[in-house]
Amino acid sequence: MSTSQTDVIVEPGTDSYDAALDTPLGITNPPIDELLARASSKYALVIYAAKRARQINDYYNQLGDGILEYVGPLVEPGLQEKPLSIALREIHGDLLEHTEGE
Repeated sequence: MSTSQTDVIVEPGTDSYDAALDTPLGITNPPIDELLARASSKYALVIYAAKRARQINDYYNQLGDGILEYVGPLVEPGLQEKPLSIALREIHGDLLEHTEGE
């Protein structure tokens, strides 16, 4: 049983071409090098982003209860954007203050 492979050619000026050049989401945007400039190490960055993502997640979970213990996203979240992606964009935008070791 053989399978055929079809090459997809995307022409400039088409919607498919523009979609292929859209800004990537997730860990590639914002660029990791720019994020690392805001923390002392990649490990500190991971902890920093994870703590903030947990706060954002807790914020969304508490909305139905009417309790406002946590601060919501400081950037406009995209449709179905994950809390970690939101946290990374906040870190990149210098919207958070962080003291390592906390």
